[in-house]
Formats: sequence, structure tokens, C-alpha cells
Amino acid sequence: MVCVAAAVFIGGTLGLAPQAWCVPSKKPQASKVVPDVQYCASCHVREFEEWKQSLHANSSRTAFYRTSDNLLIHAEGPAASTHCDSCHNPAVAGSGEFAGNSLSAQEGENGVTCLVCHSIVRLKSIVGNASYVTGIPAVMVDSKGHRLPGEVSYSEILAYPDRHRQAVMQDFYRTPDFCAACHNATVPKALNAYKPMREFATYDEWQASAFSHQDPLNFYPKRLATCLDCHMPPDASGNSHRWLAGNTAVPFCYGYKDQLQKTIKFLQSSHVLDLDIVGIEKAGRDRLIAPLGSVVFTIKPKDDIVTFVVIRNAGIGHSLLPELRDLYEAWVDFRVTDKEGNEILHSGFLNADGTLDRYAHTFLNRPLDQNGDAIENHEIWRMRSIGYDSTIPAGGAALIRYEFQIPANASGPITITAHVKYRHFQQRYLNTVLGPHHPEYPVVVLASQTRTLTIGENRPQPSRRDQNPNWMRWNNLGIACLGPTGDSGFAPVPAEEHEQAIAAFSEVVMLRPHYVDGYTNLALARLDMGNYDAAEAQLQKALAIDPKNARALYYMGLVEKHRGAIPNEIQDLEEVTRQYPKSRDARRELGIAYRAEGRNQEALKEFVALQQIVPDDLTAHEELASLYREFGMNAKAAEEAAAFNAEKPDPAAPTYSFNFLRKHPEILAESLPWHVHSADELDRTPPK
Repeated sequence: MVCVAAAVFIGGTLGLAPQAWCVPSKKPQASKVVPDVQYCASCHVREFEEWKQSLHANSSRTAFYRTSDNLLIHAEGPAASTHCDSCHNPAVAGSGEFAGNSLSAQEGENGVTCLVCHSIVRLKSIVGNASYVTGIPAVMVDSKGHRLPGEVSYSEILAYPDRHRQAVMQDFYRTPDFCAACHNATVPKALNAYKPMREFATYDEWQASAFSHQDPLNFYPKRLATCLDCHMPPDASGNSHRWLAGNTAVPFCYGYKDQLQKTIKFLQSSHVLDLDIVGIEKAGRDRLIAPLGSVVFTIKPKDDIVTFVVIRNAGIGHSLLPELRDLYEAWVDFRVTDKEGNEILHSGFLNADGTLDRYAHTFLNRPLDQNGDAIENHEIWRMRSIGYDSTIPAGGAALIRYEFQIPANASGPITITAHVKYRHFQQRYLNTVLGPHHPEYPVVVLASQTRTLTIGENRPQPSRRDQNPNWMRWNNLGIACLGPTGDSGFAPVPAEEHEQAIAAFSEVVMLRPHYVDGYTNLALARLDMGNYDAAEAQLQKALAIDPKNARALYYMGLVEKHRGAIPNEIQDLEEVTRQYPKSRDARRELGIAYRAEGRNQEALKEFVALQQIVPDDLTAHEELASLYREFGMNAKAAEEAAAFNAEKPDPAAPTYSFNFLRKHPEILAESLPWHVHSADELDRTPPK
């Protein structure tokens, strides 16, 4: 007998719950228990060639992964590595075998092979942490649909291609839920001896984005796009198995030239980021001169200039950056030069040792331990809080300001250039893994723009290819002023930022008076300031144009909630959930509204539906605990109460963050939306 293990990984838990099917080894079809990639490659040549350079093929063998995995093994023991290996090295994790030292594994070891994905028969949930169930590894089923373990002859596959397809394909493989099995991740209490801590939530970010068509609260509508549409695009030969994304380090390390070139091209797609040097302010004046290139203005020597740079996450279905934000590195390289090329200001340079200017504006987060110290090398089991998060959600935008002075002897043009640059690993981590002496790893320019200021009068210029229409430039500025989390809720930004947002959105509705979202965006800025009367007036204008507009109806529901008009709120939110049944915010607010009206059965249904969208939603846990208790369902009530207590924020977490920011004034400054980068920042040692 040969026992074939099928691993079951349940999100939010640590370890394995193995299931095994024992099959007779004398079956003629079973030449090998688990078919390897070379067996599949005999027919699927193109897929194999793409796969072997992909991150799936190299998910467990690289020194980058093994370094972090070894830190975990040495800190918490070999079994703890299943938290990572269940997605990075499923064959080893599923077998229950642990090497004790990840680096002792063979260099040629494959990670996510063909039969890892193509043996999955069921998804447990969307919580991640390898929440999938694998069946017997098989490339064929028999006439009754039973899986035949191991390899079979190629002639048999050719004779029964439908049986081959039935064994290796499932309808859910084409859904984002399939990707969520590994591309959501939570550090469980069993690993950190603390509480469940969300590690990353790429699927959740996509689900809340405009690309999913499941949430009405995004700033711009988008075409429906799933994970496969971007990362496994089809062509005449089938779906790509390169899974192009952001990893430039692995193909560079292994010399995979095709993968590296295609990854860079993918990252530089014109639709990914929207960068705009949108305007300037002159010291002593509070009027923003914008949009640059479309207005008349004058500058002179010794003028102090504040430049407004807007960066919008326009074409990514998740945050910039996603997943391992503490290891990856994206930043703004901003440079101002005179006509001779002399630097007036440079922010975001690389030092001689390859490290990034510590005052650069970055798009990452900083996980902290219980002492408020930054966690290095992705030691996620030590994480207790996030000290600072400057990532931009899908559809959101960030506003970065830079101040410089026009030189007293300036006579020619002043050139302003902004780049968003990306390096797959920070220099610190590269040094940890590879030692201090290693080749320079690729730095990719994701987006860039250059504008020229003339000493004297600057007149409007012809529209440029890299320039959005003016209404969109104003709209993006307004979105950025609401804060980088504008798509997900109300950002904690000062009144001055909201006033700037209101001014920008007012320009939008003047330029596009029939643009519904222009009025809704104005209302959103007013809601942020607690001005419900002004918000309602703008929402009425939006709904006069489109009475069923779900986004406007949602925010009108918030106005009605504030006024105590709960029946009206319910009516509006019911329409929103009718159009968008997976809108997490609408489900949450509707459940609360039902509770306020004593409609508890309907509230229960809403919170159950919310939990199916966001399994760890705290409001759902809390409300369901109360509702189940009222309905006498005490076991379920206790389960939800326990989940709420386990997942609720640690009241000490802000202290960890405060301690960190106090020790890092440069990061404290970056955490303030009104921060201005200038030559006055300390400890600046730009390269010669």
C-alpha cells in the first residue's frame, strides 16, 4: 500500500490536519505517487518553460525565502515553518517532514509545482494561510470519475483527454478565491503567542477595489479584472504561467533574462501608476497654481516654491506595495536642477552603499515589536503593531510636497523631475541574505514626469501625452488630499487638507457638471469635516443626475444615519446591497441600521453575509455574538465573542507605534499629511 497525503491547511491556524488515502501500489496506472514537473513538461512544454522561471517554481529554494524561514525555524522550532511552507513549499509541509534547517534542503527543490495547484479539489475559505484541500495527486480519473493516483501513460491521456481535464482542472481555479488561499495571510496566535495579526491581504484589497465590481465606493469605475487577467493573461496558446508581478530579485539572481525583462515591462505598463506634478505654491501666498501647463503664472529668483506631486494607484488591483511591504521598497525620487544641471533639491537618492535616503517618501509599512522597534528580515511572529503605513490602496492617491528656492542668480529654466522607483528588496535585506558585497539589484522606474519652470512668465502649453485632462488632474488631487486611505474610509487628515480637496473637487464639477462622482466626492470631503448639511446638498445633486447611483446612495445613508432617519437609510442601503451584494461597508451599515430598528432577523442575515465577505470583520463578530445570544444560540454566540476578543485591537499597540515614531523623527514627519520635503531636513548626504 502507498499512502498519499492530502494536506488540509485551515486559515488562521498553525500546522497540518492531514488526510490520507491509501491506494494499492500495484495499480498499473501509478508509475509514481506524485507526478513531477518533468512528467507534465513532456506535453505542456510552453507552460513548463514559463513556470520554471516563475516565483511559483522558485517559491522555496531561494536564499531570500530560506533566510526568513530559517529565522523562524531557529526562533520557534521546525514545525513553525509550516506557516510559511504551506504556501511556499507545500509538498514538504504536506508531508509533515521538517528539515530543521531550511537551507539544508536541496537547491533544486521546486516550490509550487504543477500538481500542487492542479490537485486542489476544494477551498476552505478566503482567509488564506493555505486554506485549501488537496486530493490524491492525479492526472486522470477513471470512467466513474475517481482519481487515479500518480502518473499514467501519455497514450492514455491522449485517449481520454476529458478524463485528464477532469483530474487537473476545477472551475474555481479561474476565480480570485483560488488565489486567496495563499495571497491572504494572518500570523496566528499559535505562532506569535499574542493574537492573530494580519500579515497581508492581497485578495481583500482586490475585493474592495474597482476591479472586482463588488464595491461601489471606489473613485473611478474600472473594467472587471481578476488576478488571472493581470497575472496569467491569455494569448493564443493559453494562459501565461509566468505569473508576472513585482519580483525582479529572483530572476536577476538566477539569470532568468526573459522573466526579468518581462517583469520590468509588466511593472512599467503605462496604466499602473498615475504621476502628476500638478501644481506649485509660492511662499506667502495660499493660492495653488494648478494644473501646471494649463495656467499663467510668474516666478522669479529667490522665490520659495512648494511643488505638489500626486501619485495615484490607478491600475493595480491591490495596494502599492502589496504583501511583504517591510522588505520591498518603492519611493519617490524627486529632483530639481537649474539650466546647468546643478542640483537645487534631491530627495529619494541612493547612498553610496546602496541604501535609500532615509528622508525619501516611501510606499511601505514598518512592523514593530513589543518594544516599539522596527522588525527586520520579516520576523513576522514578533510583530505587535504597524508603526507607519504609507502604502496606497487600489484607486487611492498620495500627495507629496517638496519645497525649494529658486537660486538668486537663476536666469534659465528650472527642471523638476519626479520618478516612482521600485526595488524588490531593500538594500538592508539584500545585505542580510547575500552579504555586503553583491551585484546591484534592479531598480525599476514605475512612473515619471518632468516639468520646466521658466524664470519670468509661464504660459499654458499644448496638452502632453503623459497628462490627464484637467478635470481628472483636479480630481486626483482631491482624492490625494483625502489621504492615501481615501478609498477605504475617512482619512484622519487636517481641515486644511479637506479644504484643498473641496477646492479641487469644485473645479471638477465646474469642468464636468454632469459627472456624478464629482458631487459625491465633494460630499465625501464635507462628511470628513462633519458638515452633513453641505454633504447632503452635494449628494442630492449627484442623485438628481443618477437616482440609483450606489456610491451616492451609500453616503446619503450615512447622512440619514446621522439625522436619525433610519428607515430612509435602510431603503438606500438596501438598494446599494441589491446592486453590490458583496459591498462590505454597505452590509455592515445595513446590519447596524436593522439593529437600530429592532429588525434582528434581518440584521443577523446581514452580518452573516458580511462575514462571508470579510471573515475577520470585528463588527460582524461583535454583533453576531449579541444576536446569537438573543436567539438562544449560545454556542455560536460564544464562538463569535471569542473571535472578537482574540482579534480586537490591542490597546497597547499605539504605545509601540508612539515609541517608534519618537525614536525616528524622519518617519514621524512622513506620517503627517502636510509634511513638506525640503533642503532643511537633517543628515542629508546625497552622492557626489
